Amino acid sequence: MKLDVLNIEGKSTGRSVELPDDIFGVEPNEHAVWLAVKQFRNNQRTGTHKAKERGEIKGSTRKIKKQKGTGTARAGDIKNPLFRGGGRIFGPRPRKYHIKLNKKVKSLARKSALSDKIANGDIVVIEDFTFDAPKSSQLGNVLSNLDMSDAKTLLVTADYDKTLYLSSKNLKKSKVMNAKDLHTYAILNANKLVLSESSVKTIEETFGSK
Repeated sequence: MKLDVLNIEGKSTGRSVELPDDIFGVEPNEHAVWLAVKQFRNNQRTGTHKAKERGEIKGSTRKIKKQKGTGTARAGDIKNPLFRGGGRIFGPRPRKYHIKLNKKVKSLARKSALSDKIANGDIVVIEDFTFDAPKSSQLGNVLSNLDMSDAKTLLVTADYDKTLYLSSKNLKKSKVMNAKDLHTYAILNANKLVLSESSVKTIEETFGSK
């Protein structure tokens, strides 16, 4: 599949790039995508949540009332989970949420996400560009020229570009990512993908069939 290369003004440069079919033309696998998104979101969790249970609460162990004759339920001490300030019943404990995923499944999920984006016309290729200094307004103008100022956009560059990265920090709906770090969740989380011209080759070399 071929896409026209646009300049930063949103106009055609007269050039086009060939998007490899083994990455951008596969049959989307929804289950693989679901697994990849689940893994990414799970791996973001620290799992440090903790609630104190009855044995971890500080307090007197004195029996607060006699066992029978009160007309109410039996109660041992003030740390009873049924009392305010008592321990938590089956509270959360620190745990790991990380899950593993086979490389082939992750690769299929990434290709499925890219193929779905291209099928819906949500991928644009733009000529390589950078700024002399970080400037959010300049990047905002580029996205405006591409009619993407109101959409969540992901700008994919061939290599890490600190200037472009810092320029996107103050734009709520835009993000800049290195092509080698591209993953399924980042692709799906953006409404529009803007690929730099040189990033297409990097994507092909990194994620294409070996």
